[in-house]
Amino acid sequence: MAIDFAGLKLLANTSAAVAAPCSCNDAALLAWQPMPLSLELDQFEEVATLVEDPFAEPTFAEVHPAGTRIDGDDAPIAPRYYPYNRSHVARCGKCGRHYLRYTEAGGYFSELRMRALRPQLLLDAAL
Repeated sequence: MAIDFAGLKLLANTSAAVAAPCSCNDAALLAWQPMPLSLELDQFEEVATLVEDPFAEPTFAEVHPAGTRIDGDDAPIAPRYYPYNRSHVARCGKCGRHYLRYTEAGGYFSELRMRALRPQLLLDAAL
């Protein structure tokens, strides 16, 4: 199910309110990174997608108004821009925190990457 910005913000706020200890939070997925080996894929349930049209090629453009980088902890989460426009929202089945996931596909590899959904980084930037 595709999610709009208001729905994404609600999930981010819900996630930020979770105080329970959990292995997913121990992984400190503040920036995009490969899914840690300490986490199990089936620990997460996909609850929404940021992919607007699965048949259209989304942009590879990024948005960094403060000079951030895609791999930075402080990079904005802008749903219409790469890699968010290729991401899905997953909820940890143990604690309820939400994460963004996408598959990075290089010339000879593919890698599942994750990042915590943090409300203070959400940016509703138009294309």
